Amino acid sequence: MNKEIAKELNAQVKIIADRYSNANREMNFNKELFTVDKVIPTSDHTAVVVFKKTSGKNGVALFYYIPNGISKGWKYFFPTDSHITGMRAFELYKLMAENDNYKHNF
Repeated sequence: MNKEIAKELNAQVKIIADRYSNANREMNFNKELFTVDKVIPTSDHTAVVVFKKTSGKNGVALFYYIPNGISKGWKYFFPTDSHITGMRAFELYKLMAENDNYKHNF
């Protein structure tokens, strides 16, 4: 991950921690505060962010970077077990598409 993208990630992670710490936020039933526990880069354009909640529990978000276009920048979501199962399956289909596409390079 290059330095500029890492700085943008760090800034976005802090914004999200502040946003989720809003006591009046919908679904923040326990008025919890969120602090950044860890930022774990997983590729040039993805990172896992672990938020520590005042309850002592963790919230784990997947941050992903879109390099250009109108949606450029860091986005995130808190994947469910169902999302993770879908992503595991996606890896196989992405590999199959890349394998099929290779022959079109020549």
